Amino acid sequence: MNKLPVTIIMLTLNEEHHLQDAIGNVKPWTEEIFIVDSCSTDKTVDIALEHEVKIVQRPFTNFGDQWNFAIERLPIKTPWTMKLDPDERITPELVEEMRRAIQSKNACDGYWIPRRLWFMGNPLHIKQDVLRLWKTGKCRFSDVIVNEHPLINGKIGKLKGIIEHFDSINLHHWMDKQNRFTTMEAIMKVRGHKLATEPKLLGNTLERRMFFKKYFDYIPLRLQLLWLYLIIFESVWRDGDVGRAWAHLRVEIMRMKEFKYKEMKRTGRIPEVPRAPHGDFDPRILSSPLQKLVNPKSL
Repeated sequence: MNKLPVTIIMLTLNEEHHLQDAIGNVKPWTEEIFIVDSCSTDKTVDIALEHEVKIVQRPFTNFGDQWNFAIERLPIKTPWTMKLDPDERITPELVEEMRRAIQSKNACDGYWIPRRLWFMGNPLHIKQDVLRLWKTGKCRFSDVIVNEHPLINGKIGKLKGIIEHFDSINLHHWMDKQNRFTTMEAIMKVRGHKLATEPKLLGNTLERRMFFKKYFDYIPLRLQLLWLYLIIFESVWRDGDVGRAWAHLRVEIMRMKEFKYKEMKRTGRIPEVPRAPHGDFDPRILSSPLQKLVNPKSL
């Protein structure tokens, strides 16, 4: 298979359960893969080195900052860059569509791609457009603690091929992650942080998303309406018990974020941004030329 002139970037922290498949999914067709690891304690580094993937380490600060570090400091040589999470897989149809798009004389500066969610081992009827592919140098990330978004300087198109999003390996892992994320969201709200972009009801996909995020708290019966929206309009009723479980848990996540925000406002105590368990720098990475190039402060 001819390689695409695309560099894949992944952020990792203890991703041994996903990483090998993630690398195997993209290595046949992408020109280069970079990993920015937040000092994993499992076999993440071993897997990356085994598959000859370029990896650097940087302690986690927040998602927006970590991604901006990646796209600004990594020596990306290809004309295109793609963001990929270790729990995401690119379908063959999407690879061929990306090939046609980036070879076109009328190529856009970035592309929305539909992402299908899997939950409890099953695919759901949930697809969300995510910005994953852009011309190198045309992107920066929103400066937010969590739920960061690529902001493209230029024209954005949309592809039809999908990314499969497998998310967590089990509900225990999923709940741990959501517990951290809701705390991060509550911290952002109580501190009055700006949203990823200007909210606009009639704007693009991201602007509409930010509009509903900004005004969600003012909607009466919002959690009940959210559940109905997920069940009916997002069609997860078609996914049976798994779909209903997912919709129920998504509503509970929103409820938990509200409770955490109210607690912080009431008590005046704002916690530190939560971090998943992590270790120290791996000596094999510290001594690498790439680590010295992009993150000399870690030495």
